[in-house]
Formats: sequence, C-alpha cells, structure tokens
Amino acid sequence: MKKPDSLVPATPTVQVIERIFTLLEILATREEALSLKEISEKSGLHPSTAHRILNDLATGRFVDRPATGNYRLGMRLLELGNLVKARLNVRDAALIPMRELHKLTQQPVNLSMRQGDEIVYVERAYSERSGMQVVRAIGGRAPLHLTSVGKLFLASDDPQRLRTYAARTGLPGQTRNSITELPILERELSKARQYGIARDNEELEMGVRCMAAGIYDDQSQLVAGLSISAPADRLDEQWLPKLQATANEISATLGYRFR
Repeated sequence: MKKPDSLVPATPTVQVIERIFTLLEILATREEALSLKEISEKSGLHPSTAHRILNDLATGRFVDRPATGNYRLGMRLLELGNLVKARLNVRDAALIPMRELHKLTQQPVNLSMRQGDEIVYVERAYSERSGMQVVRAIGGRAPLHLTSVGKLFLASDDPQRLRTYAARTGLPGQTRNSITELPILERELSKARQYGIARDNEELEMGVRCMAAGIYDDQSQLVAGLSISAPADRLDEQWLPKLQATANEISATLGYRFR
C-alpha cells in the first residue's frame, strides 16, 4: 500500500533531497527505462510528485526520458562520475609510484591536473631531509603555458582551442624565460606531442626547472601529469626514462592500453 507523502517526517528541503535520492536509487536498479507508474509504486510517492521531481532532474540531464512517461538515469551522472573517478583513482594509483620515483631522484615529484586555464597540484612526494628542494603546495595553481604539465594538456588540445586559450589569457609571463608568444608556444607544444614529455625551463620561477610525462585513463584521455621539480642545475636528464616509466605504470593501473 502506498504511504502518503505527508507521513514522511522531514523538513521540506530535506524531504525533497531524500525523494531525489530515492528516485535515483530506483532508476539505478534497472538498465532499461521505468514507467512513471512503476517508479511511483516503488518509491511510495504520488505519481504527480514523482513526475514533478523526475522532470526537474531531466532538465539537469540527471534523468533521461527515452519515451513519454518513461525514465532512466541520465548522462550527467556519468559525466560527474567520470570526473570523480579520474581525480580519486589517479591520486590513489599514483601515490606509491610517486614515492618510488622520489627515492630515486631525491627531488619532489608532483601530480597535477587541469582545471580550466590552470593546473592544480593534487599530490606530491618529497622528503624534508633531502636538502634543497622545490616543493609545490598541494592545491597550488599555475598557468598552463608556464608549467611542464600544463604544456602537456595544451599539446593535447586542437589548434583552435590553443588559440582561444592564448587570446583569453594573453599568455602572461612570470620570468624572463616565460613563453608569452603563441608561435613559440606552438613550437614547444609540437615537441611535447612528438616526445610525450614537456619541460618548464625556469618559466614559472627562476632557478627551477621541471620535466613532466602524461597520465592517461582507460578512455585514452590525458587526466593528469607527473612532474619532477628541481633547482635548475640539479635536474638530471637521466631521470627521464624513469619518469616516463612511472607515468606509464600509473596509466596502466587506470586501464590505459598501450599500442
């Protein structure tokens, strides 16, 4: 027997949220679309109440309506789920390999992701006992074109998106080495695409150089970058193969298939 909606002991706002969760959970139990009648019976909500909430969810693409009166989970949930999956899984997959790479180099290893026109440092491996180091704060941000990881993301963009980025940001510089002209940046990104490695040659901060390799997910999408930061005179090119191998190890954990 259907329980009257008025019997739910909750404030209006909490009640609506609880009903949304209930409807999404019901839709998640079946791959095919469910009818409004069936959803109403399973949720205990009056058809008009369920219909109103489902239509609001459909407006935000959280629910799809493949046919009149039928509903299923929408693509927006998949999009949000993929974002969470990428952020959480990358960090979890990267942490131990990052620590191993740090032991080898004795320099900080950074995990960064793109957010709009910047990269964000989401994890790091370093030792407070390892003398002079370049440590990037977790949560810190930097422009894409001034960082090694940021260049990897720009290199993965098509030419029009790159030009749009340059026009939108103006390619501001931070040091005398900063790349602030689009043609020079395009040449730099061409090398990054060719070799799968990008560099920051004292472009964000004088006295600091970085090298980065990309991390890819099971859809072959660039989701993060792994970088080694060091004082300019200490960055060792012999670290490069291990950096690439470590990034590949993390990508493999995320399901990336190497061709």
